[in-house]
Amino acid sequence: MKGNLTMKIAVSSSGKNLDSLIDPRFGRCAYFLLVETDNMNFEVFDNQSIASGGGVGIQSAQFISSKGAKAVITGNCGPNAVKTLAAGGIEVFLGNTGIVREVLQKFKNGELTSTNLSSEPEYSGLAGRKGFDRGMGMGGQRGLGAGRNRS
Repeated sequence: MKGNLTMKIAVSSSGKNLDSLIDPRFGRCAYFLLVETDNMNFEVFDNQSIASGGGVGIQSAQFISSKGAKAVITGNCGPNAVKTLAAGGIEVFLGNTGIVREVLQKFKNGELTSTNLSSEPEYSGLAGRKGFDRGMGMGGQRGLGAGRNRS
């Protein structure tokens, strides 16, 4: 990748500028920064998928593809998002942390390695969220205790 310095890159970000931290969650990041690597001009987009119940990785990948990005820099990314990005010809750079500007410089220096493997198991975006797993109480999500004696 080193040497190809003129391209649009999407970065998952916790803030609205290049001095923000990379958001480790691709599908549920707060913002996407789309950065032109030659001059570091960028656009900020709120992640409209952040509050969706499921499929946020795919939705985010489709959004990034629609904006013309050729690469994504993020912390973690699930298998469906990675497949969607790859289908759009978008390189994925995972495992990144720190300040967006500094990680972009590493990219420009050729210090990042792209992958076509996800960093998360399938459906990991729903894990740990209330209401998306069983066994939360006596009722098995069927109401008030599934008919237990309330005397």
